[in-house]
Amino acid sequence: MEQEKQNLESFLTWAAQLGISDSSPPTNQPQHSPSSCLGSSLCVAHFPHSGGRGLGAVRDLRKGEIVLRVPKSALMTRESVMEDEKLCFAVSRHSCLSSAQVNNYRCIVELGSEHLFGYGFIIIVLIVCLLYEMGKGKTSRWHPYLMHLPQTYDILAMFGEFEKRALQVDEAVWVTEKAILKAKSEWKEALALMEDLMFRPQFLTLKAWVWAAATISSRTLHIPWDEAGCLCPVGDLFNYDAPGEESSDIEGLEHLPSNSSIHDSNLFNGGKNIMVDAEQFDSRSQRLTDGGFEEDVNAYCFYARAHYKKGDQVLLCYGTYTNLELLEHYGFLLQENPNDKVFIPLEPAIYFSTSWSMESLYIHHNGKPSFSLLAALRLWATPQNKRKSVGHLVYSGSQLSADNEIFITKWLSKTCATVLKNLPTSIDEDTLLLNAMHSSQDFFTFMEITKPMSCREEIYTFLDAHDMKDAHNFTGVILSRKARRSMDRWKLAVQWRLKYKKVLSDCISYCNEILDSFIK
Repeated sequence: MEQEKQNLESFLTWAAQLGISDSSPPTNQPQHSPSSCLGSSLCVAHFPHSGGRGLGAVRDLRKGEIVLRVPKSALMTRESVMEDEKLCFAVSRHSCLSSAQVNNYRCIVELGSEHLFGYGFIIIVLIVCLLYEMGKGKTSRWHPYLMHLPQTYDILAMFGEFEKRALQVDEAVWVTEKAILKAKSEWKEALALMEDLMFRPQFLTLKAWVWAAATISSRTLHIPWDEAGCLCPVGDLFNYDAPGEESSDIEGLEHLPSNSSIHDSNLFNGGKNIMVDAEQFDSRSQRLTDGGFEEDVNAYCFYARAHYKKGDQVLLCYGTYTNLELLEHYGFLLQENPNDKVFIPLEPAIYFSTSWSMESLYIHHNGKPSFSLLAALRLWATPQNKRKSVGHLVYSGSQLSADNEIFITKWLSKTCATVLKNLPTSIDEDTLLLNAMHSSQDFFTFMEITKPMSCREEIYTFLDAHDMKDAHNFTGVILSRKARRSMDRWKLAVQWRLKYKKVLSDCISYCNEILDSFIK
């Protein structure tokens, strides 16, 4: 702990030397030590129930007040890393594009034609840049920052076979498989470049690649001159805060048919895609704006997204994500996520009966069906020759008839119940398992607590995955590092599937209330 404290102090001193600083305090507050970049508005603190290590307020902060500045010279970008001529030359020779598109990176930047590189290649280059700087060790200009990056992550691409199956839901399993395959494919694509750069063996492994890719996915911030984004020392210590419930004007966007839909694809590419805050922002932009790069001060500036009291954790909104998307890109999920949603299997005729996009047909985190899902079901339950005449009522959110509403409500309740029934474990079983994971001091205690549980088959699968199936007495057993990481991800999987099931259960309760209202 003492060594960790000293390392943190050294890192904050290094950051201060680069010009990184939180905002100046009010005149009646003392100035922070010039040997640290923090102390006026923020401090590094531990928040065990809300993200772990993060940034806390050292004084009361006003909403919209600037709380941190990170100059451009401190940002780690492709442009800044590729000032290294060896790296620059190697990248230019290993472009995966056609010969007509292969140009020296610097020339491309100067010509403003960086779009010639595909987005996937851009990200691959940034990952290589990170590993390249890691390989430099203490000679890297970002060494103090790199030493403070997490040693491991829990993004879906790092899930093993057991943790992937523990998610249980086909959609989540498929997203995980896709993330794993994507990481492997990009690693193979970059191997020739990394070998040409004579990476040390430990930086050529798939494990190292996935770690670097996870760092880029979970920690990069948006910058206007590079689609890949940047790594921002100190600025990436902010933990996540969800945008909150959709306001009425935002909900209105959901009511548009798919051919008129509005969305921002940047919100689903991973990384912390935040934009510059301002006093004049409207209620819509406020949801996604906490900071950004400001040309006039040549720095990344962060603003308080709410009023904070001294000691509060100061949070940052990266964008609107479901819990599955948070797991995929960042490796965590929220206990209460107002932007979470659940998709249920729908009959093909439901999709064909409406112009709503498939992405808009879901159940909200509170169990209520989305506007689009209700509209699609109402149209689907209407005879085809009558749909055109009632379309205007459906699109205004009106019920068509009592019989129509009762039919779709019963169908929705039955579908949710079927999905729950077909999953390997129940809500109660998952709750007991999760409680055991939280309350156990050691693995022996965990095994003792779970003895009477019906989820023992899943536990034995975990033991088998880590060659522990023949152990009969777990007293004094210390899990290997790999097993501990697996158990942490297992816990995340159980948390996710439990949230998923509770949404379905809440939807059934919602449907019962609707049906009861017709009986009365």
